[in-house]
Amino acid sequence: MIDQKFITFLAVCQYRNFTVAAKQLNLTQPAISQHIKQLESELDITIFNRTNNELKLTNEGNILLKYARRIASLYKDLETKIEDEKKQTKSLVIGITHTAESNVIAEVLAIYCAENKGLRIKIITDTIRNLYDKLSTYEIDLAIVEGQLLNKKYNSILLDTDSLVAVMSNQNPLAKNQIININDLKKEKMILRSPTSQTRSLFVSQLENLNISIEEFNIILEIDNIATIKDLIAKNMAVSVLPKSTCYSELKNNSLAIRPIENVNIMRQTNIVFSKDFTDRYILDELLSIYHSIVH
Repeated sequence: MIDQKFITFLAVCQYRNFTVAAKQLNLTQPAISQHIKQLESELDITIFNRTNNELKLTNEGNILLKYARRIASLYKDLETKIEDEKKQTKSLVIGITHTAESNVIAEVLAIYCAENKGLRIKIITDTIRNLYDKLSTYEIDLAIVEGQLLNKKYNSILLDTDSLVAVMSNQNPLAKNQIININDLKKEKMILRSPTSQTRSLFVSQLENLNISIEEFNIILEIDNIATIKDLIAKNMAVSVLPKSTCYSELKNNSLAIRPIENVNIMRQTNIVFSKDFTDRYILDELLSIYHSIVH
């Protein structure tokens, strides 16, 4: 069983308040204080600084938080794996980005579950950086992310190579063109991902290489939800620049026009990333097979 002191510490970090943490854990506030003092004594550190009645982690406290989360995740994973073994089932937690959420990944995972009796998959959607953090703390088994592998302590398998494209309604006059000119895009109302998204960053970076500023475009709306962006585009309210992989279903049913952008060659990888101690490698091969049967 995980040490109660770690449970207490994680609760205090979550609520940033000893009294609230005590209430949530059904403990007294002195007991909470004692657990924190014991951790500080055992590790010879100060965990929290109190500033203006607000608890803030010290540098050592942040290190402790990282490992406490990992310990808690490992223990939860242990409980899950033992329960799976008893029931002859299997559970996987897979992290995907907001971009991956809008392509065929969810469909691939659903098909895989349907084909494997006793398999349960939980999908967590988060940013690339947070997904790597969750891999390190064993909160997820796999991460499906865009771009090159960020940390060599993990392994990865290439899932697909993707590109950014102009996306518009079939009723938009630009849909008649085989390739879209940057200057034509400047004349359109645009809906883009938020500035913190990798899709947006890649587009901005490519524009800068062409000595073009994103400020030259008529951006009327910024949304992170790609499904919402595509829905608004289908209503001919604006155009956008999105990863081609997020538009596979629209390509199949011809519900949106997807066109390459002249002088903008933005290619990127989508990878399945996993810890070096991940043992079920056959799952990766099966997911790849299903994915490529759908998109190719």
